Amino acid sequence: MMLPYFFDPTMILLLPALLLAGWAQLRVKSTFERYSHVGTRRGMTADRVARMLLDRFGLTSVSVKRVAGQLTDHYDPRDKSLSLSDSVYGNASIAAIGVAAHEVGHAIQNSVGYVPLGIRNNLVPVVNLGSFMAMPLFFIGFLFRGSLWMNIGIFLFLGVVIFHLVTLPVEFNASSRAVAILEQTGALSGDELQGAGSVLNAAAWTYVAATLMAVMQLLRLLALAALRRDSRD
Repeated sequence: MMLPYFFDPTMILLLPALLLAGWAQLRVKSTFERYSHVGTRRGMTADRVARMLLDRFGLTSVSVKRVAGQLTDHYDPRDKSLSLSDSVYGNASIAAIGVAAHEVGHAIQNSVGYVPLGIRNNLVPVVNLGSFMAMPLFFIGFLFRGSLWMNIGIFLFLGVVIFHLVTLPVEFNASSRAVAILEQTGALSGDELQGAGSVLNAAAWTYVAATLMAVMQLLRLLALAALRRDSRD
């Protein structure tokens, strides 16, 4: 039986990454939800904890502000600002404090010149271009049998993969710093630290899933390019 002309067998390569991504999203959502209802003994809100931790490490110039959305928390090294989402800012739960401390971890990375973070920041322009142009260029080359355009698309997407690979140590290191500084400062203790660690561990899996997806997508592009070259022979 002939397969439909539009069937792309290389899509199978993405299935493991899609499954992992779905599981990771469910896990981070359920774990955050669980610990977002568990308060801490000290009763400090996440924004106050973030401010305390930043000041403790001499990062008094880093501002802490609120940003719309859920789990849209981030640290911006350009203006040295730490943004906490609506679900974190003003929240005194274990989950919120864990997330806030993670972002403080990024601020500390920036202040001490953590190399992988610098590499990731420098890759942002390349990744923005690659994310926008890689696929269109590749499939233009694929449809019109243009090896050059396919190769350019693959090269641009390789930058996206490298960005994801560099992101892994950056995120894991920020989480490790978060747990350590929460313990050192006494912001959390005992089972509270374990809860915050669970939240951060769940979040880490989303980065693993994104990296796997990027790697498998690159392999898919390479496989498609090889199939197209073989079809010309």
